[in-house]
Amino acid sequence: MSKQSALNKQLKIFLNYFLGPILFIWLSFSIYQQIKAQENLQDSWMMIRSSFSGSRVLKLLIVFMLVFINYALEAIKWRMIQSSIQKISFWKAFKAVLSGHAVAFNSINRIGDTAGRVLFLDEGNRLKGIALSFVGSMSLIIVHLVFGLLGMIYMRFNILDATHHVEGLSLFWMNGLMSILTIGLLVFILLFFRLSWLIRLLEKIPFVAQYRFVVEHMESLHWQFLTKILFFSAIRYVVFIVQYCLLFQVFDVNLNFFDAAALVMVMFLALTIIPSITLAELGIRGNISIQLFGLLSHNTLGIIATAVGIWIMNLVIPAIIGGIFLLGVRFFNSMIKEQT
Repeated sequence: MSKQSALNKQLKIFLNYFLGPILFIWLSFSIYQQIKAQENLQDSWMMIRSSFSGSRVLKLLIVFMLVFINYALEAIKWRMIQSSIQKISFWKAFKAVLSGHAVAFNSINRIGDTAGRVLFLDEGNRLKGIALSFVGSMSLIIVHLVFGLLGMIYMRFNILDATHHVEGLSLFWMNGLMSILTIGLLVFILLFFRLSWLIRLLEKIPFVAQYRFVVEHMESLHWQFLTKILFFSAIRYVVFIVQYCLLFQVFDVNLNFFDAAALVMVMFLALTIIPSITLAELGIRGNISIQLFGLLSHNTLGIIATAVGIWIMNLVIPAIIGGIFLLGVRFFNSMIKEQT
């Protein structure tokens, strides 16, 4: 093992097994303090317990079904992106997406997602697959920026006032942040639809120029194809919003749809920008949820229940399933090596 690899491994151990738990404990204590201060806490707890019976169960089931619809959409998108180098079945793409999620679940800001997915491609196509996956990542960033900015604009003019404000974020800084994000969005859109420009820029780096064959397929992607990729990313995003709005109803967080949708958009934008470690992410998500949704609802326990429910259904359960698929791939590969 090289010195660099050893350092990277030590850093990962430090972040995941030392810094992560410390952040999780600190953030969880902060959430506990805010829940404890909630008025009518006992009534909110009884309401959450009752959500697992009666008509609310149907909404919970719909949210759970949307998890698989969401990952199915991502599988279709990833299959489309990889079609220029290898034809794969929907089921294989679905397993690849969940396996990538399992790997990403244990990495900072889920950067290991692509590494898990390309294991389902033929060995000679994996480097190209990594490069093409970058297109999907760019589309997701663009969607988060577009919806996040729309959410911030809505919040700026329809929610924030003298009595409703986000702690530590004045209107001045919010306007500045929106301006910076708008510029970033325009740059991302330009590079997304002019990938050849980006490739030519990267080719000026000698190391990258040696591996031009890896990225050459990206240059042939037409704007109509890229628009389809953006469309699937946007549909997935809308599914996330619907999940949140349904769980708000289940846990009695009384928000109208437009307010809830706008605040969810802002939250997703914040989670995209803020670096996170797997274990600490739930605490970060919970604290951001309290800051944003607490502007319009005093049901802190319901807000946290929604955040935890989304985290478990959208992240934890798919990661477990993906881990099972990943073990299958590793077992299959080890069998092939033994036979050869």
